[in-house]
Amino acid sequence: MAKLRSVRLADTDDLRARVHFCEDTGQIWLHEHRMLLVHAEAQASLRKELIDSLGMDRARGLLTRMGYASGVRDAELARTRAQSASDVEAFMTGPQLHTLEGIVRVTPIRLELDRVKGKFYGEFLWENSWEGQSHRRYFGIHAEPVCWTQIGYACGYTSAFMGRPILYKEVECSGAGHDNCRIVGKPVEEWEDASDMRFLNPESIADQLFDLQTQVVQLRSSIGEKEKLPVDMIGNSPGFRTAYELLRQAAGNRISVLLLGETGVGKELFARTLHDMGPRRARPFVAVNCAAIPHELVESELFGVEKGAYTGALVSRPGRFERADGGTLFLDEIGDLPLSAQSKLLRVLQDGELERLGDQKTRKTDVRLIAAANRDLRQLVKEGKFRSDLYYRLNAYQIDIPPLRERKEDISFLAKRFLEKFSAIHGKRLRGFTDKAKRALLTYGWPGNIRELQNMVERGVILAQSGTRIEVDQLFSSCADNRAREFGLNVNGELAMERWDAGQALCESVFNGVMTLDQLEAMLVETAVNKAHGNLSSAARMLGLTRPQLAYRLKSLHESELREES
Repeated sequence: MAKLRSVRLADTDDLRARVHFCEDTGQIWLHEHRMLLVHAEAQASLRKELIDSLGMDRARGLLTRMGYASGVRDAELARTRAQSASDVEAFMTGPQLHTLEGIVRVTPIRLELDRVKGKFYGEFLWENSWEGQSHRRYFGIHAEPVCWTQIGYACGYTSAFMGRPILYKEVECSGAGHDNCRIVGKPVEEWEDASDMRFLNPESIADQLFDLQTQVVQLRSSIGEKEKLPVDMIGNSPGFRTAYELLRQAAGNRISVLLLGETGVGKELFARTLHDMGPRRARPFVAVNCAAIPHELVESELFGVEKGAYTGALVSRPGRFERADGGTLFLDEIGDLPLSAQSKLLRVLQDGELERLGDQKTRKTDVRLIAAANRDLRQLVKEGKFRSDLYYRLNAYQIDIPPLRERKEDISFLAKRFLEKFSAIHGKRLRGFTDKAKRALLTYGWPGNIRELQNMVERGVILAQSGTRIEVDQLFSSCADNRAREFGLNVNGELAMERWDAGQALCESVFNGVMTLDQLEAMLVETAVNKAHGNLSSAARMLGLTRPQLAYRLKSLHESELREES
């Protein structure tokens, strides 16, 4: 068992090197997690207000859980250091960080741990506790220990480091009249009284919230809530909502639907959802990738073949239309269909009849067709590669699925869903993504759209260790420099200057007097509102503004236009 008795903290240079200040972006990073510098007095005032509003017990629980979450995050850094240090040295990362972050000066008195056997005992001295001092200043000497956030941090950090619940108690506290604070930690089951564990369990802030929640539920029931999305359809961005609403309205009838969008946007998922929402849900859903079938076999695959129709046709077999009878046929990459198959497809759509290859018998079929393409069918019509009459037949009900780069609001939800899915598949228990990884997901261009995001998250799940968060390097397979250029970050997590190259032309337009800065702002604001279909909240999110800020700019633009007209 590793032991530490009455020693000073190790050198903190390594931890200091992991702290990055970026004045260009206004961000502070500790390893891969974003940090904040907060005035101690402001934090103390907030703590006092919580106690005044919620009472001692509820405020204690809330602050303890806040500290616990912070400790769990810092434990991730300790685990990375454990690969090149002893267990004791790695564990001391937490006390060092608590000191470095300005919370309290930590001195170990006694530390015994064995991660393999799960044994732990720790005793530490706390000096200059900001929490004990602030509580004493506002409320005087308290009868019980009051360093709740710090105790929560110690519990969260040690529990995550050891992989089992560890409970600390404050046996001396400056807020209770002692010169300094002293804490003791050991496994929960080794304490005779472990009632303090109740403060780690979330509870309602106030009993009145239950009544308010009930009233809200009743009000929503009376006015009717929005229809919930199917479990696999994730998104709340304006473009996605528009596409989904068109899909929902088409579900109850048999009109042919054309899905348009880039590779990987989820066209087959949209098609399956349309089938599942309609009256044909109990019948077959048959999907065909037209680009994957050799041209000479397309007709037999779609419409069936009779025995002896060609060399190798040893038996008669139905095509995909017959297999989908009564249900839905999904033709993906329909732009790759040969012209001969297109003419037969048009006949099936118009008359509901088909003939197998090598047969003269007409067969009735009842199929709802959903087609999809990632190529411009209108251009193919102009080039003579796609029949115009078939295009206009399919184009009667068109749904454009936006690419992922236009669905920034949905990326976090999609990533979380894929994380849950692949964690279950690969038997991992992960705590999410690091702050820097989240930022990378939001700034990357996603040329492969949702399919690329799904594959990237699975890669991260495979590479990440259980109990940790997925980091940037585990998501992106390229080297650090290429990855940084790809999604606009440098190795310190700051915005790369190359990111601005795309806007150089706009800058030159302003510099050369082609347009004014006000005109550029007006163009950005109006474009965002148009892309959001008039939804000011969504437009504000695109621009990185609050809704009131955007409304103010729109009002100013409108007043400016009126002055120019007068």
